[in-house]
Amino acid sequence: MSLPLEGLSAVVTGAGRGLGRTEALELARLGAAVVVNDYGRPGRDGSGEASAGPAEEVAAEIRAAGGRALAHTGDVADLQQARALVRLAVEEFGKLDILVNNAGILRDRMVFSMTEDEWDSVIRVHLKGHFNTTHLAAAHWRERSKAAGGPVYGRIVNTSSEAFLAGSAGQPNYAAAKGGIVGLTTSTALALAKYGVTANAICPRARTRMTEDVFAGLAAPEEGLDPLAPEHVAPLVGYLASPAAARVNGQLLVVHGGMVAIVERPRVQAQFDSKQEAFTYDELDALLTPHYARRPAGETFAAAEVLALKRG
Repeated sequence: MSLPLEGLSAVVTGAGRGLGRTEALELARLGAAVVVNDYGRPGRDGSGEASAGPAEEVAAEIRAAGGRALAHTGDVADLQQARALVRLAVEEFGKLDILVNNAGILRDRMVFSMTEDEWDSVIRVHLKGHFNTTHLAAAHWRERSKAAGGPVYGRIVNTSSEAFLAGSAGQPNYAAAKGGIVGLTTSTALALAKYGVTANAICPRARTRMTEDVFAGLAAPEEGLDPLAPEHVAPLVGYLASPAAARVNGQLLVVHGGMVAIVERPRVQAQFDSKQEAFTYDELDALLTPHYARRPAGETFAAAEVLALKRG
C-alpha cells in the first residue's frame, strides 16, 4: 500500500526544533523526501551562532526511520540562501512538491518601547522568509507547468498565528508579520491555482521554545499526550500537503489539541448608509457610537471574533 506523499519531495523551514521538527517527521512518515532547513541559532530571538546541528539531527532521525532526508543550514530571509535551499531539493530529489514555511523568531516588546531593529528583524524572518521560499517555489512550479503544458503538483503550507487573529499586546511585530503571511497566502493561492498549486495557512497553538512564556503556567500532563504538543499540529500539515487536499486552497485553519477550526474570511457585520450626499460627524456619531457601545470596553473586533470561534 502506497503512502499519501510517496514520490513527493518537501522543504520544511525552521525544522530543527518544535513545530517544524514534528512537521518534517510527519511528512517523511507519509512518504515524502524532506529537506530539513534550520539556521540553528540557539536563541529564540535569533541570537547566537548558526549551527548545522538541529537540522542534521532531524534529518538523521528521518533516515534512521527509513526515510530520505537532507539537512540545510541557511537563513531563509536571505534570498540567495533561500534559493540554495530550493535548488538543493530540486537537484537532490528531481523536483520540489511541498513547501512548509515555519521559520521564525521572537523579539517581544510593547509598541511604545519597540526598537526599529526589533520590528525589522521579526518582519524579515517571518514575512520575508515566507516570501523568499514561496517566490522561488512558485517560479519552479510555473516553469514546470509551462514545460508540461498543464497543472503540476504543488503545495504550500504557511504558518500564521492567533496573535494575528486576536491581537497580542506585546508582539506588534510578530502579529503584523503573521497577518502579512495570511495576505501572502491568499494572494499566492489565487495566483498559482491555475498551475495546480495550493497555498494555505495554519494558526497552530503548541508548546515550543517560541511559546514557553505563553504557556508557562500550563504544565504538561504527567501521563498521555500533552494537549499543547506539536504532534497535534503535524497531521494537519501532512494532510494539506497531500493529494487529498487538492480542493483546499487559500484557507486559514486554527489547530491545536485535537481540534481544527476553519476560519471564515472577514464578513460585513453591519452597514450604515448616509441619509444625505455624504456623512457628517454628527450622523456617524449617532450611528456608530451606539453600535460599538454594545461591546465590552477595550475588546477589539478581532478578539471578539476569536472568542466566538473558541466557544463554537
